[in-house]
Amino acid sequence: MVSISTLKKIGLFAGGVLFGTAGVKMLSSKDAKKVYTNCTAAALRAKDCVMKTATTVQENAEDILAEAQQINEKRAAEEAAAVKEDEAETASADETDNDRGAEDFREETV
Repeated sequence: MVSISTLKKIGLFAGGVLFGTAGVKMLSSKDAKKVYTNCTAAALRAKDCVMKTATTVQENAEDILAEAQQINEKRAAEEAAAVKEDEAETASADETDNDRGAEDFREETV
């Protein structure tokens, strides 16, 4: 005779086959196709939104980089001008000192 455990196993197998067949039917139905289509459309809209945001962030980053480069160029030009002014002041001070030294030397020799 067939034992109870064997009958349980056969019953579970038959139930699984029935559930699997019903599941496949349900997943391939027109209603399921509509759900899949709507979900895919929502995913595409989300992708477009994310791409728009990423593009905006990238454009902002490029603008920030360009402005930072302009600031650095302006600062470098100002520093170069300051260095030239310092060199000019130092050169004029050296010339003045050299002229004074020459005058001192002339006075001593006279």
